Amino acid sequence: MEETFNAVKEVIVEVLKIDGDSITPETRFIEDLKADSMDQFFLIDGFCEKFDINISDETAREIRSVKDAVAAIEALKK
Repeated sequence: MEETFNAVKEVIVEVLKIDGDSITPETRFIEDLKADSMDQFFLIDGFCEKFDINISDETAREIRSVKDAVAAIEALKK
């Protein structure tokens, strides 16, 4: 889980071009990181590429925070 969190954080830092020090599992993409819909698309795309998985549109709509992303990725990796 920690490994997945750190990799998710790497993608967020790379896509949003921000400092990752303040990113926690509770960090929300829209409210806390000010991600717009394009940012969210690129984040999902980045997660898919990083973890070699396919996140469905339905699952992507449910990913609102870092812990949501980690949980979705963990579920898809199994």
